[in-house]
Amino acid sequence: MFDQLTELVKQFGGDAVVNNPAVPNEHNEAVMEHASGSILDSLKNIASQEGGADMIGKLFEGNNAGDASNPVVSMITEQLSGSLGEKFGLSSEASSGVAGSLIPKVLGSLIGGAKDPNNAGIQISDVIGAITGGNGASSGGLMDAVSKYGGMLGLDKDGDGQVGIGDAISAVTGGSEGGQKSGGFLGGLLGKLFGGK
Repeated sequence: MFDQLTELVKQFGGDAVVNNPAVPNEHNEAVMEHASGSILDSLKNIASQEGGADMIGKLFEGNNAGDASNPVVSMITEQLSGSLGEKFGLSSEASSGVAGSLIPKVLGSLIGGAKDPNNAGIQISDVIGAITGGNGASSGGLMDAVSKYGGMLGLDKDGDGQVGIGDAISAVTGGSEGGQKSGGFLGGLLGKLFGGK
């Protein structure tokens, strides 16, 4: 997922960073790299806190991931803003401007892409795996939270009222959960990731 995240930061970093006179040109690349790492670290940090999985799960509801007033978006924006000032000596106004412009767009696009079954570039399982570091218990908790909010998004492919491993496999394989496509490597990988068989 980190590669997709980096690409999104570069995509939206044109206006927020490169064309921003408050960011010295020699720092453009480093600021964007730092932003990618900061977003992922912040998501991991939030997921590890009590109630954090639920907060991240809510990003999958509606357009929450692109809403600057969403608590997760706001926390990540504040964290990036602070670290940009420390690391690159940007003024608090410049740091806030970069983070405030970048974070809602990047998260909105990342989560929006993961929710879109036609977007093969990024999957919900990739996002959850990256945030939890592949930890089975954490992945399960986060998947439950995504299930709670993601069920409203049509992510419940098998209609059982939960978004689980079967739905993840179905989403990845285009709906042939019981067929051959979902078995083998992909099924085993997702099964391990979500603590399945």
